Amino acid sequence: MAHAKIYVSAEQAQKILFPNKTLSKNPIIITDDLQEKMRIASSIRYLFQGEKIWRTADGGWFVVDEVIGKHEMITYAVAINPNGSIAGIEVLEYVESYGYEVTEAQWRKQFVGKTANDPIKLNQDIQNIGGATLSCKHLTDGVKRVTVLYDLALKNSNSKPSPGK
Repeated sequence: MAHAKIYVSAEQAQKILFPNKTLSKNPIIITDDLQEKMRIASSIRYLFQGEKIWRTADGGWFVVDEVIGKHEMITYAVAINPNGSIAGIEVLEYVESYGYEVTEAQWRKQFVGKTANDPIKLNQDIQNIGGATLSCKHLTDGVKRVTVLYDLALKNSNSKPSPGK
């Protein structure tokens, strides 16, 4: 029986990825059209939920998403700088008994600086980890999907975070 391992909470991940910044919850409606574009870009069929999105005052974004590992869901967060490049990713929850190497900083730092214009594809610009291929692939595809979300929906979102949210 696998035991869920919570690595960091969404709040802790926000502090790690956006130190000294205040984030405001900024959920968005994911239209069918947007969902489809994200699916094509990432090949992930699992629907993206738009509730877990936060924004920094200077235009950075923090997005929590889930992808399937081998059998279980992996919950992770992607921080996006105001210029659209990835500030970092954190794995929040990992339940599988194998493939947990994707939670290691060494592997995750490959994503830093990438944008929606990069391939963000396993064995192209992201290295695989033997024994963790499915987790690597799905997490990589998930990060790609979040960059596409940024490019299509978040980048031009002028909504200012409302205070107190």
